[in-house]
Amino acid sequence: MSGSVIFRRNRALGYVSNHIPATVKYIKSRKTNIVVTCIGRSLHAYESKHFRLISVGRVHAEDITCISSDNRFVYSASDKKVFAWRAGNQLFHTYPGHGGNVHLLLPFGQHLVSVDEESTVRVWDIEGESVYLEIPFSNHTFRITAITHPATYINKILLGSEQGLLQLWNIKNGKLIHTFQPMESRVVVLEQAPAADVVAVGLQCGGIKLVNLKFDEIIMEFKQDWGPVTGISFRTDGHPIMITSSTNGEVVSWDLEKRKIVNQHTAHSLSVTTLHCLPSEPLFISTSPDNSLKMWIFDMPDGGARLLRFREGHSAPPACIRFHGAKGGNILSAGEDSSLRVFNTITEKINRSLGRASYNRKAAKRNRKYEDVHLMAPVVDFTSEVTREKEWDNIAAIHSGLDIVTTWSYHNSKMGELKLKPKAEDEKHRQKLLQVEATCICLTNCGNFVVVGYSSGDVQRFNVQSGLHRTTYGSPAHESAVRGVAVDSLNQYVISGDSEGFVKFWNFKTNVTKSLGQIRMEDGLTMFRTHRESGMLSIPLENFIINILDCDTKVIVRKFTGHRAPITDCCFSPDSRWLISASLDSTIKIWDIPSAYMIDHFKLDVPCVSLTMSPTGDFLATAHVDNLGIYLWANKTLFDHISLRALEPSSEAPLVDLPATVPGVDVEQLDEEFTAALNFGEEITVSYKTPEQLDPDLVTMSTATSSRWQNIFHLDLLKKHGRPRNPVNTEKNVPFFLPTIPGLEFKFDLSAATDQGDSSKVIIPKNFNNFTVFGQLLHDTTDGGSLQPAIDHIVKLGPSMVNFEIKSLSPDAAGSVELMEQFLYMILDMLNSNLNFELAQTYLAVFLREHGDLVTQTESLRDLLELLEEAQERGWKKLEQKLLYGLGVVGMLRNYASL
Repeated sequence: MSGSVIFRRNRALGYVSNHIPATVKYIKSRKTNIVVTCIGRSLHAYESKHFRLISVGRVHAEDITCISSDNRFVYSASDKKVFAWRAGNQLFHTYPGHGGNVHLLLPFGQHLVSVDEESTVRVWDIEGESVYLEIPFSNHTFRITAITHPATYINKILLGSEQGLLQLWNIKNGKLIHTFQPMESRVVVLEQAPAADVVAVGLQCGGIKLVNLKFDEIIMEFKQDWGPVTGISFRTDGHPIMITSSTNGEVVSWDLEKRKIVNQHTAHSLSVTTLHCLPSEPLFISTSPDNSLKMWIFDMPDGGARLLRFREGHSAPPACIRFHGAKGGNILSAGEDSSLRVFNTITEKINRSLGRASYNRKAAKRNRKYEDVHLMAPVVDFTSEVTREKEWDNIAAIHSGLDIVTTWSYHNSKMGELKLKPKAEDEKHRQKLLQVEATCICLTNCGNFVVVGYSSGDVQRFNVQSGLHRTTYGSPAHESAVRGVAVDSLNQYVISGDSEGFVKFWNFKTNVTKSLGQIRMEDGLTMFRTHRESGMLSIPLENFIINILDCDTKVIVRKFTGHRAPITDCCFSPDSRWLISASLDSTIKIWDIPSAYMIDHFKLDVPCVSLTMSPTGDFLATAHVDNLGIYLWANKTLFDHISLRALEPSSEAPLVDLPATVPGVDVEQLDEEFTAALNFGEEITVSYKTPEQLDPDLVTMSTATSSRWQNIFHLDLLKKHGRPRNPVNTEKNVPFFLPTIPGLEFKFDLSAATDQGDSSKVIIPKNFNNFTVFGQLLHDTTDGGSLQPAIDHIVKLGPSMVNFEIKSLSPDAAGSVELMEQFLYMILDMLNSNLNFELAQTYLAVFLREHGDLVTQTESLRDLLELLEEAQERGWKKLEQKLLYGLGVVGMLRNYASL
């Protein structure tokens, strides 16, 4: 088995940028800047006006190590090779040969300079893909860490090293021109200043030096005490401002005339890896490994910058994901960065953040420059409903190690004001609740109440609108930590389970102190996952067994064994036929509940921590350890016939790669095409041509519009409505005319003309019949020729010409009985081939309407009608069989759903 039987890799959501610096490319034809970021093994291109994702690059064989761009190509380095791309996904050139991974790229006119980790500098001819120059360096004496091209210095590049040295080289003859005075720390950044001969040097110790290359002297010197320099850029819109960034996410603006700090602000939560001012605009772009891309504008009163637009995802791996709503278009995701986000499965433009969990949101907004001391612990589980979405908060979440339950509003895209805390009945209970934490949560179907389970064994219910405590179940409900709570769809009973394996049932409103009954499991519970429409409850246990409880009969109806490690999450399919479970053994298994068999499983490189299936059943979404994205898997049973069979639960699962960011394309197919393109340096093109007929046994309609064949029966009415009010004025004397060929294209009919030599002016026709073009095509088939040319001709005609051609088949209209016979043979051929089915029916109907009397009087035509009747009967039986089968399946499903 090569992979999953049911699910196919679709794409990854939530990725924006990583630790590789982005590159900015100006598109002259569009008059806009394109920002290209790196996402592991592929590239994302965003237009700068709205940060709209315009293209996703193809998958590289290994992770990308660096990227760069010029006015022609985007260059990427991966697996000791360099690639030149156009339009994000068209491979034009490949440059192999480096001994190590390439970590620096510099486009230089018609050449490309690349530096690998062994400090080998190679100058490539971009179009010829050949090495123009190679300069080896020793990492012990000069380990290259930065590279730039000084403006106006022809054929010169400036290299910075880990040892603090700067060297100017001529790449035309490969000679060292000058070695500058050493710096006190490692050179991290080299950036050309707007002034000639001046280059900004960023150091590991936080120093920034402006060096005059012509005289080898330091013009200005700055020092940032908050970390090493990671980026330097200069404004080119008339302001003498230099911008620098550091590893703690700070971005600082320096006034070069006054030699002081203008403004300082926290741009990212992690190190700033990209800092680029847009030419002649008060804008700069920054990226960071916190998975964000931001654009800033200098329009503050103090000369500082503010955030203009951004695109971001989780900066820490998501811990819990759930589809929200009945349409299945949005995924709620809670990450380890304490944020709650919404990802759309169709477009990334409407992705949004609900904010970060905070004890005091107003104070956190006021102190954005400093570390957020009000930040709450990450959300480990949440529940949502859409019933009261616009009235009040409709999301409730529990946090790691906290007894507080927070509420969130999906409609307002923010964290709510309520923080639900457990209520103590007496002082002894109050002391017990001091060390308690919320462990599980459930929101009722009506959206009015939330039921919370705690590690102390308490189960309490709160009102979501007001945040008031309503009731406590039992005293307490369990003697050990509660691992799962569930409420039925009608708010009649509450189900709770603990770490010792007890599952208890409670009345929702009355008699809450005593349980209605309990069931003892063979081991402790880990969670509850419910399907309210069917009344089934999934109960994973600590011994890696999954039990299915029928909530109505209170009986364990299914038991699934096969996982070899703790179960991290599970979910039901929308029709409650499948149960999908994930485990720390890196496997995902699909269980068929009616047959009690495992029908599919696959293994991943990293364990899945959370999964959820779309309410429409089209996607399975998964989140994985140490992965910032959400991965979508398409349900193949919706668009293809899949034969499912029982599998041995203990068998070895096939290994499957995670989906890439390329939408709608199989990763394995991409890898094969990419490898072939790398080997031969060819452009990657994936094309598919739809066949004319998928299956000869199936009835196939034509591609013509409905008006082309429906209007034939109403030509008289159309001509009457389309008749001009005033008569058409025609010229009195027309010198000559040429016959035209009826059809969609305007062509002259010169078939009757023969070449008689230059001296003859008499046109002698080939034959003396007066057939039309269509009639002549039919006449040519009387000797057993192919009818396909006649079919191809009449299919291209409009309604009026089709009506005219069929009328012209009669002997009274310059036709013949033989032509009428050939026309019926043509209809018979169309019916037998199952092609252009509706056109054949239309042409036959028009023929019988116009020539019905003559057909009844001619024996040969009547015999052909019998053949046509048999062909019609065969076609109708095929349609009838398919229709009755479809009606039977729909009726069975309707009856099954009503049970």
